[in-house]
Amino acid sequence: MTTSTTKKIYVVDGSRFSTLAEAGAEFTQVFGFTMPWNGNFDDFNDLVTGGFGTPDDGFILIWRHSDISRQRLGYGETLLWLEERVQHCRACSVAHWQKKIDAARRQEGDTVFDTIVYFIRHHADIELRLE
Repeated sequence: MTTSTTKKIYVVDGSRFSTLAEAGAEFTQVFGFTMPWNGNFDDFNDLVTGGFGTPDDGFILIWRHSDISRQRLGYGETLLWLEERVQHCRACSVAHWQKKIDAARRQEGDTVFDTIVYFIRHHADIELRLE
C-alpha cells in the first residue's frame, strides 16, 4: 500500500511588503498565525514549527518576488532592526549588537531577509521555494 502525503502550500508575495513590520503582517496573514509575528526572530522560529497556525508536519512556502524582498529587507532594513534591538537590550549585550550594526553598515553579515530564510530552512519539514 502506498500512502501519499500532500503538504499545505503557503504563498507569500514579496512585492506586498517593504519593511520587517510589513513582512510580519504578511506572514501572519498568509500563515494564519494564532498570534501575530511582530518581527522577533525567535518567535518566528516558534511560529513556523507548528501549533500556531502552521501544520505540525511541515509545509511548502512559496515566496514570490523574493528578489524584491531580498532588496527591501537588505542592509537598510537590517540597520533599522539592529538599531532598535540595541536600544532595548541588556547592557552586557550592547557590544554584541554594535558589532552587528558596524558590519551591516559595511554591508557585511546577514540581512533581515537572510535571517528569515535561515529560520525557514532550519526546519527539515519546511520546503522553501524562492521565486
